[in-house]
Amino acid sequence: QVQLVESGGGLVQAGGSLRLSCTGSGRTFSSYDMGWFRQAPGKERAFVAAINWTGRRTSYADSVKGRFTISRDNAKNTVYLQMNTLEPEDTAVYYCAAGQGPYLSDTKEKYVYWGQGTQVTVSS
Repeated sequence: QVQLVESGGGLVQAGGSLRLSCTGSGRTFSSYDMGWFRQAPGKERAFVAAINWTGRRTSYADSVKGRFTISRDNAKNTVYLQMNTLEPEDTAVYYCAAGQGPYLSDTKEKYVYWGQGTQVTVSS
């Protein structure tokens, strides 16, 4: 069992930056691939970025490539999402999730543990 808690959301102007953090409980955190997803009002929850359990492999949605960076610190049981050059279209609730499997995945079904989400609002 892994419990996840996100933090770092807030209100920022377009072009600004935020760093989200997701801290997990339990000694098995380092064995999980981690993903960030986001959900805007009236839309499906969508993949943002993922990182494998070692931190050596990452994957990004096309819409955030070059602007967002996912990283992790297993000693702190924490995964980060550095978000730069934010756009109003990035406004959403951001969720972190943990999952296991042979491949780094961008599908929600792979991830079995989810945080409660943190709101990110980008004003124009």
